[in-house]
Amino acid sequence: MDRLNKYLAHAGIGSRRKCEALINAGRVTVDGATVRELGTKVDPGKQRVAVDGQPVRVEGPAYWLLNKPRGYLCTTYDPAHRPLALDLVPQINQRVYTVGRLDEASEGLLLLTNDGELANRLMHPRFGVEKTYLAQVVGSPTADDVRQLLKGVWLSDGHVRVRNIKRERKSGDSTWMRIILNEGKNREIRRMLARLGHKVLRLRRIAIGPINLGALPLGKARRLKGPEVAALQQVAERARGKEPERA
Repeated sequence: MDRLNKYLAHAGIGSRRKCEALINAGRVTVDGATVRELGTKVDPGKQRVAVDGQPVRVEGPAYWLLNKPRGYLCTTYDPAHRPLALDLVPQINQRVYTVGRLDEASEGLLLLTNDGELANRLMHPRFGVEKTYLAQVVGSPTADDVRQLLKGVWLSDGHVRVRNIKRERKSGDSTWMRIILNEGKNREIRRMLARLGHKVLRLRRIAIGPINLGALPLGKARRLKGPEVAALQQVAERARGKEPERA
C-alpha cells in the first residue's frame, strides 16, 4: 500500500505538495470516489486512481539530460506552436517534463524526468541546489559589480544574489562570467546583470548540482547513468533535511 500523494508523485503528476493540493481540491478519485484525505493509502495493483477523470499509471523512472538550444521552450504545450524542448527527445517513451526551465533565449543543461519529488527538490529555491551558468555580458563587470551581485540586488519580486561569480575570459567588447545560483527566479541572471548595466548576450547552463553538461552536443539528449541518478538523489536527500517541519 502506498500513500496516495506518493503514488501520484511517482506517476509523474508533480511533487508531493502539488499532489496534496490536487487531493485537497477534490480532483483525485480512487475507484471512482473522490478522496480528500491526505493520509489515504492505495493498492496500485487493485485500485483505480484518476486525476481529473484521467487514469494514473506509474511508469518506470526516466532520467534524461538534454543540451537545449536557444529558441526552444521548456513547456509541454505552446498555443503559438513554437519549438519545444520535448520535441528534441522523441525517443523517450515515458511522459516526462523539464526540471525547472530555461527561457527561450537560453541554452544548455536541462534535466527531464517523471520523478516529481526529485524534480521539486532540485529546483525549489528553499532547497538551495546549485545551478552553474556561463553568461556572456556586454562590457566588463567591475569588482564593485561582482561584490554587488554577491551581496544581492532588489528586483520586482524580491532580493536576489548569486552564490558565486568569477570572470572567465574577454571576448571582444564582452565578457564571459561563470555564475552559480541556488535560487531560481524567472530570468534571474539577466535581470540582475541588467540592473548593473550589463546586458546578457548568451546564457548557458552547464551544471545542476553534481550533473554537468560535459561534451553533449547541442540539441542532443542522453540517459543519465546510474551513478549520476544516485548523485542527484543524494542531493535531494540533503535538500530534504532543509525542509521545515509541517504542523
